Amino acid sequence: MQIMINEIKNWIKEAADLVKEEIAKNDMTIDTKEGRKDLVTSVDKKVQDFLVEQINGFDPEAKILAEEDGCDRLTDFSGRVFVIDPIDGTLNFVLEKENFCIMIGVYEEGKGKLGFIYNVMQDHLLWGGREIGVFINEENLTVPKDLSLKDGLVGMNSSMYRKNAYNAQIMAERSMGVRMSGCAGLELIGLIEGERNAYVSSLAPWDYAAGSIMLEALGMEVSDINGNPLKFAGRELFMAGTPSAYKEMRALVEQSETENS
Repeated sequence: MQIMINEIKNWIKEAADLVKEEIAKNDMTIDTKEGRKDLVTSVDKKVQDFLVEQINGFDPEAKILAEEDGCDRLTDFSGRVFVIDPIDGTLNFVLEKENFCIMIGVYEEGKGKLGFIYNVMQDHLLWGGREIGVFINEENLTVPKDLSLKDGLVGMNSSMYRKNAYNAQIMAERSMGVRMSGCAGLELIGLIEGERNAYVSSLAPWDYAAGSIMLEALGMEVSDINGNPLKFAGRELFMAGTPSAYKEMRALVEQSETENS
């Protein structure tokens, strides 16, 4: 496993250098996918191509699930699967040139093995898994406190909050406050490091794959909004938190569903 860990760290750092070079050139192309706010850039594609090339060289038998270029569907999770988000927070990347991440999750026979989230501009790497623990760069991370909803900050999807979907506004009111970074990777880093105690949003598999592995390694709860295992197929309403905060959010979700039935 250590060989794979070292390889992935090297890939991520090389991919980050590529991103910084492209930022310096300032000539990236920008397209839209499903709407004017759903951006994809030439840099997203270059980073994904680079990572796919490295994975294929390291393990030609591995499967890949990734955001761009038709790699966004995978029905067979047998063997080893790499789940890639080349640039998570593309809107931030384009408009701010910061607050974005590179993420890689490694699954074996459908089970999360290793997760990596790299805040590129802050040179801040979270990585680990159930068998080895979770690390910030090379420092072992202690398990965050099991804070209740009222004692911490909640990361949340702005649309869910605006519409009060699944009692999202009540979740927010019961917490110390809501944060909306526009980057799943940053929200997951916050949860992993104990700066958040809950996160709820609409995410694709590459948004949650790496972070879910580390959250579960730290004893946190991860599921879809209804408490079911994540499907890794299309967008899902993702929910995670400390055991206490998660339990409170699930109760609010169930209350919402009862009221709307």
